[in-house]
Amino acid sequence: MKIAIEAQRIFRINKHGMDFVALETIRELQKNDLENEYYILVAPGKDHCLKESLNFHILEIKCPSYPLWEQVALPMAIRKIKPDILHCTSNTAPLFCPVALVLTLHDIIFLEKRAHNNKSIYQNMGWYYRRFVVPRILKKCKQIITVSQFECNRIRETLHLPTEQIIAIHNGFSQRFHPMKDVYNITKKYIPSKEYLFFLGNTDPKKNTSRTLKAYSMYVKQSVNPLPLLIADLKEEVINQILKQEDIEEIKPMLYSPGYITHSDLPAIYNGARTFLYTSLRESFGIPLLEAMACGTPVITSNTSAIPEIAGDRAILVNPTDVNAIATQLLKLEKDKLYRKQQIEFGLERVKLFSWQYSAEKLLKVYQSILKK
Repeated sequence: MKIAIEAQRIFRINKHGMDFVALETIRELQKNDLENEYYILVAPGKDHCLKESLNFHILEIKCPSYPLWEQVALPMAIRKIKPDILHCTSNTAPLFCPVALVLTLHDIIFLEKRAHNNKSIYQNMGWYYRRFVVPRILKKCKQIITVSQFECNRIRETLHLPTEQIIAIHNGFSQRFHPMKDVYNITKKYIPSKEYLFFLGNTDPKKNTSRTLKAYSMYVKQSVNPLPLLIADLKEEVINQILKQEDIEEIKPMLYSPGYITHSDLPAIYNGARTFLYTSLRESFGIPLLEAMACGTPVITSNTSAIPEIAGDRAILVNPTDVNAIATQLLKLEKDKLYRKQQIEFGLERVKLFSWQYSAEKLLKVYQSILKK
């Protein structure tokens, strides 16, 4: 087979969830599939995190914007390559595709009603772009892949898709995430304290940042020796606005917000954290859950969407809208040593169910089934 994989943003420095899913899956295919020929289509970037090999070719396509890259430049490249399959990895695809199309549709959050607009102009534009493109390409897809059974059922029911058109393939996590000692040389770049709590937040309403900070403020008031909170991927001005809105400005000295934390430093960050807060309202999978568990860090997470499917029934699952429940679990992990030990052990065992090798093997079977048809 000749397979083209769209991985437009994997060369950018500040990568996010979908970029890592595409990159890690491609790496596994490259290690294990020496039979088929692959063309990886990317936009130029400074992080050349993937190298060519005998049957893996990288084609950089220059274009000034994401929509033009996907709707004009990508189809032009496909016509030249003439692959058997084009796999688009990040929710959207060309409206006019000259070959068999596989789409990874991570979620349909963009089709759900929003409580309020995202403060990020970039993310808002992406939201409208997906709302326009996705309904128009679904019928053209030979196979749709999503990342959890929860999301699979939700997409199928919401968009009225045939049962066989969509399947779930779980994500994995990088083997760089494992228990480590003496990580302070790395973590001190982001927070001076050797012990801290960790929260991945951004401006997306689903990340539940306001309630999480409110819960943290309750923990600070009740703890004998409260730990500071490291917040990744959130600008200080946004945090200040939330603190004022929630009337919890007194916790500002306890917060550290360095912005984007490089992926190479994340294993150390998880290892240094006493507890990881993953209190989203809505997730289609939750790779950070696995990363933290694999590092032996207890996780407080939500009982909503796909999160219980990934975290497991023995994880700490709370109602993400209940700030008291979040604060209570923070205090319990701090005071109850046996409870903390049990959560660490459960997490380390749970992550054994997930790997990028397994994800890549399932994906290759999808490609093979399309060619047989």
